[in-house]
Amino acid sequence: MIAEYGGMEYRQLGRSGLRVSVMAMGTMTFGGRGGFANVGNTDVEQARRLIDLCLERGVNLIDTADVYSQGAAEEILGQAVKERRQEVVLATKVRMPMGGGPNDAGLSRQHILRACEDSLRRLGVDYIDLYQVHGWDGQTPLEETLEALDTLIRKGQVRYVGCSNYSAWHLMKALAVSDRDRFQRFVSQQIHYTLQAREAEHELVPVAIDQGLGILVWSPLAGGLLSGKFRRGHELPETSRHLTEWNEPPVHDRDKLYDIVEVAARIGDVHGVSAAQVSLAWLLRKPGVTSLVIGARNEDQLADNLAAAELSLSDVEVAQLDEVSATPLPYPYWHQQNFASDRLSPADRTVLG
Repeated sequence: MIAEYGGMEYRQLGRSGLRVSVMAMGTMTFGGRGGFANVGNTDVEQARRLIDLCLERGVNLIDTADVYSQGAAEEILGQAVKERRQEVVLATKVRMPMGGGPNDAGLSRQHILRACEDSLRRLGVDYIDLYQVHGWDGQTPLEETLEALDTLIRKGQVRYVGCSNYSAWHLMKALAVSDRDRFQRFVSQQIHYTLQAREAEHELVPVAIDQGLGILVWSPLAGGLLSGKFRRGHELPETSRHLTEWNEPPVHDRDKLYDIVEVAARIGDVHGVSAAQVSLAWLLRKPGVTSLVIGARNEDQLADNLAAAELSLSDVEVAQLDEVSATPLPYPYWHQQNFASDRLSPADRTVLG
């Protein structure tokens, strides 16, 4: 379901009734503690300016995580939205280490319930709109994890739950357990998906469409690689996180990355916009995608990225971007394309066309 208010487009988050803006504010730059200093060091005043800009443009989803700067990002976000709580959909995450103890990480009932209380305190709120498991925990039974999340919903501390960085079989197993035990299902998955990294199209996008989950995309500009600053023959910008130990996402084929950026920049020149806007607009055309979680170090960068919500690419331009960023079909998809294309579901067609 798609709606539009004040120029911003809103999409239904999976099968839930919750509508979120197609652009979301990411807060990994908030705090600047520890290794997160390589990403940014936004303080409270700057966070307020960035969030005010987002709200003025119609953004209603703000995403954070307890592990970002070891809780500082949540604290800064909470102070920045204190007077505007009802205008935003607050999303945070649980899973990563928040201390050195044996129960300070993972998705056990013990850690989830305590971590949620800590996030509520740091954010200064009574409830979290979207509580996401930040990654897979293969050592905790899914029944325990999902029951703990369901408990939080029944207690009113959480409205909806989602997952992040799951493989497709992890996700399907979790959904099956939720259906069997009548726990609240995940309404969304937050994944990495860009022109530079399209692996999600093989399994994660189809399962989201088949099972009715919204897709939130983290680092949709591949950590700045698709900003237009990374060009063949040019040195990396001094502010690039890829010059630090923070080299996420990995670059497996630098020449192909340069080819992608050249096409995005050429299309951007036609529209009078940045390669970053073109890269983001391409993602918003992809099946299943609900919202792009963008982070920014300053207001100019944020404003440029937000403008991608208003950029309309032609089918020819999307096809050009598809072609330059395409990856070979892995097995069993090439076999399905050759011998099963007469009976494809809508989810299948996102992979096999």
